[in-house]
Amino acid sequence: MAPTHVPDAIPEIERATLRKVTWRILPFLMFAYFVAFVDRVNAGFAALQMNHDIGLSAAQFGLGGGLFYVSYVLCEVPSNIAMERFGARIWIARIMITWGLVSAAMAFVVGPYSFYAVRLLLGASEAGFFPGVILYLTYWFPRAYRGRIVAIFMVAIPISSFLGSPISAAILDTDGMLGLRGWQWLFILEAAPAVLLGVLAFALLPNGPGTARWLTPQQCAWLQERLAAERASVVRGAAAPAKHRSVWEVMRNRYVLAASLIYAGASGASQCLSLWQPQIIKSFGLTNLETGLLNSIPFGIASVLMILWGRSSDRRRERVWHTALPLALLALSLAAALATAQLLPTILILCLAVTATYMVKGPFWALSTEWLSAGTAAAGIAQINAIGNIGGFVGTYLLGVIKDATGSYPLGLLPLAALSAVGCLLVLGLGRSRDRAVQSATA
Repeated sequence: MAPTHVPDAIPEIERATLRKVTWRILPFLMFAYFVAFVDRVNAGFAALQMNHDIGLSAAQFGLGGGLFYVSYVLCEVPSNIAMERFGARIWIARIMITWGLVSAAMAFVVGPYSFYAVRLLLGASEAGFFPGVILYLTYWFPRAYRGRIVAIFMVAIPISSFLGSPISAAILDTDGMLGLRGWQWLFILEAAPAVLLGVLAFALLPNGPGTARWLTPQQCAWLQERLAAERASVVRGAAAPAKHRSVWEVMRNRYVLAASLIYAGASGASQCLSLWQPQIIKSFGLTNLETGLLNSIPFGIASVLMILWGRSSDRRRERVWHTALPLALLALSLAAALATAQLLPTILILCLAVTATYMVKGPFWALSTEWLSAGTAAAGIAQINAIGNIGGFVGTYLLGVIKDATGSYPLGLLPLAALSAVGCLLVLGLGRSRDRAVQSATA
């Protein structure tokens, strides 16, 4: 891969502009994604009470958990294209308000079919938020900074489980308050911040540098010129293999399809573990509070290492190996779960697996946005995330089916181990192919 040039002596206007952009938009987006992921996976903790109350088997819970990704996938590309049409401020606000209201409705499911229906609605409501933010970040940050920026943004995912696990466990103990079960309060209380953040997004988020009043004219001009120059270089050169303009051609592009499959392993494992891990840990006979505290450990470790790994990718100007190595670690750790039935080794294996799923995200999305030209970014990013999240549906559903059939959680993780291994080999193969193409174009 052709390295992105990061000068040793960074001009002061670059440093000041990007520092201001980072502090103005990144904390808000991180908190919004924190809330989004809490609302997406809090069913994992609710299940400790809810499954018994409404009569869900492991397979039914897995199916309902996975159905989120069906509607999520179907609505992903249209949502990202709509964001380009209506603007980030309006569309991100719409997404957050909608998913908050639907997440609160989870408190009123009464059986498998209402559980399925609300999970489908939740997926449709949240669709477009993550790829929309990834696209939005390309409006603000040059390529050389995207590995660390995406990693910092996505650290909201493990932090959501690190902090959310004990909070969710504590909310379950409100059981009986005002006649509602603890799992019902869990959905209601954890949905409210999404609606509030949606209102704030409409008021606070600019659509791009040109409408950011907090940038000086010099900073705005520098940033817009830098990003325009990068987009022009992608169009002229061989830096972006996915340069087609029509949505259908983007969706069929081999780099977009390959990136989708690569992401499916990491994303599928991430989603599956976030939803099932509380039940895996609880199966060792622990209390809800003990489960919440132990569940937070892998995500706390991942929160730190994913940022360091993203910075390493930017500093070394390397994406392919920084994507492949965590995928290899993920595949090996998930397969290793078969080797133990003890609590401590299981926690250690979960630490490795969860950390690997998050380490891959920053380098992977930096690599993917480098594969896409400006004209294909909206549809391409959404397509990669959408197809990649099919791994979330497959992994979540299969784990439930395999658990019902065999009584074993580790066996249920094997499909994701295989998918991660395929992704590792694929990113290495495409990386070599891309290097040869760039060398031929510049020869």
